[in-house]
Amino acid sequence: MTRTVISSATREVVIGDDLPFVVIGERINPTGRKLLAEEMRNGDFSRVERDVLAQVEAGAHMLDVNAGIPLADEPAILAHTVRLVQSLTDLPLSIDSSVMDALEAGLSVYRGKALVNSVTGEEERLERVLPLVKKYGAAVVAISNDDTGISTDPDVRFAVARRIVERAADHGIPREDVVVDPLVMPVGAMRTAGRQVFALLNRLRDELKVNTTCGASNVSFGLPAREGINAAFLAMAISNGLTSAITNPLLPEVRQTIMAADVLTGNDADAAAWIAAHRDPAAEAAQGRERRVNRRRAGAAG
Repeated sequence: MTRTVISSATREVVIGDDLPFVVIGERINPTGRKLLAEEMRNGDFSRVERDVLAQVEAGAHMLDVNAGIPLADEPAILAHTVRLVQSLTDLPLSIDSSVMDALEAGLSVYRGKALVNSVTGEEERLERVLPLVKKYGAAVVAISNDDTGISTDPDVRFAVARRIVERAADHGIPREDVVVDPLVMPVGAMRTAGRQVFALLNRLRDELKVNTTCGASNVSFGLPAREGINAAFLAMAISNGLTSAITNPLLPEVRQTIMAADVLTGNDADAAAWIAAHRDPAAEAAQGRERRVNRRRAGAAG
């Protein structure tokens, strides 16, 4: 089984098909969040701090950190955000940017082995990102598109993923440090989007032998009641080999679906995590009192 290890200075997270699903919290991202973007631009990181603590409390295993704010100093903001987040939690981080200077700024201050988000199959991007990944000993998200764009043919997307894995190897980056994003298309625009991704995930696991991730909420874009679709998608994707996702751990539908999927795939041994999360504290306390009373009665009778 392929193991992808991501770490902070003091904690490791391991991604693998026979291991519990890895949730990468998506909230530290100003894209589509105008208020957060404005605050970060102005040096106010109080909302970032709250998002970090909320995602940790909700059970995220890693956090994605993005500082993509138009007309702002992204390298400086990303480096500051990485330092801040690492001062608040020991969860490993995914450093997320399409700007090379920002990626290097984030990696240069990161303590541990980061996940770089991301590299595509475009030649120029491969030759710029992969040496950076190697330099900092990171792992990398490989997105299955190239110079021709995002193909609607899953065979083409698989070929792009294979090429990225091969090029990574040329740079001394092992297969286990490439986490492939098969690209989740909105099912509202492409009715076969779900089936395409499920088929791709099986091939990526069985043929290419890599771990996988995705932006799970993309599948429901443009549709109402998105949380229900996202939860169903995650359950089906996990059953077809998805091993991690960048998603919102604050949503109860998402948390419960992922925990249930771990039980049903056998990756939550004895359903221990599920039982711990759903144990009724009041019932536990009552049972404890009853056991103590029974022990006292047994002692008195003896």
